[in-house]
Amino acid sequence: MSTITKSVDVEAPVSDVYNQWTQFADFPHFMEGVERVEERDNTHTHWTITVAGVSREFDATITEQHPDERVAWKSDDGPNHAGVVTVHRLDEHQTRVTVQMDIDPEGFVENVADKLGILDRRVQGDLDRFKTFLENRGGSETGAWRGDVQRPGQS
Repeated sequence: MSTITKSVDVEAPVSDVYNQWTQFADFPHFMEGVERVEERDNTHTHWTITVAGVSREFDATITEQHPDERVAWKSDDGPNHAGVVTVHRLDEHQTRVTVQMDIDPEGFVENVADKLGILDRRVQGDLDRFKTFLENRGGSETGAWRGDVQRPGQS
């Protein structure tokens, strides 16, 4: 299992950055290899991705979500991974987005990509493209989901 932690500072208020991150259907606009994300309900998503030319599908569950703070998830099937995205207000118009992912690469190609640091660069590239995507919109998000999902075992 590998852990990847990457950050980017975005020129937009924390609420706008958080709101955009909750718009999973927009992920293909800035995430390399993500073909489609379907929101099945408030906590379940279905992903179609391409890795090294191979199309894969998997389901993921939002395990914790708090507006203007964090979104955490885990895969239900397919590539074994989990992670959390946090947003931190730096000032009124600037937000730091930090992604921490635990990934268990599946197969030879993904293991080689992990060892060569390709996965690290891909996550940073996705964050950099997220920044550009939002800043090119003047910091205006395409939508928002402000629901709160408690970590399992908490009420």
